[in-house]
Amino acid sequence: MITVDYFERKLDEKRRLTIPAELREEFKSGYVITRGFNKYLHLYSKSVWDEVVEPNLQGNILDEKTADLNVKFRMGKSEGTIDDKQGRLCLDQNLLDYAGIKREIVAVKAGLYWRILPKV
Repeated sequence: MITVDYFERKLDEKRRLTIPAELREEFKSGYVITRGFNKYLHLYSKSVWDEVVEPNLQGNILDEKTADLNVKFRMGKSEGTIDDKQGRLCLDQNLLDYAGIKREIVAVKAGLYWRILPKV
């Protein structure tokens, strides 16, 4: 089995990103895209978001760190499913603007999620 931990792609005219065939099973539960810690995006499978990220965003509502993480990851958050035929997902324009992505992207596996960056 081939392990894919990096890929490059060009978004199509409708801001769709084609996920490599080897990775589509990872996103069968759907996907969540959020702003990253810096000027890049995080791409999670829906199952990782629900089982790992969401529980970590819960906590004391008066804790500033928890509140800041909620703002960071929920502002502009996008969810969906990849299309069955071509394995594409759509990136919202506000997220592309945040990360400075025009058309070409680089995706790098970062543990349980993917970092989506502009190709330079």
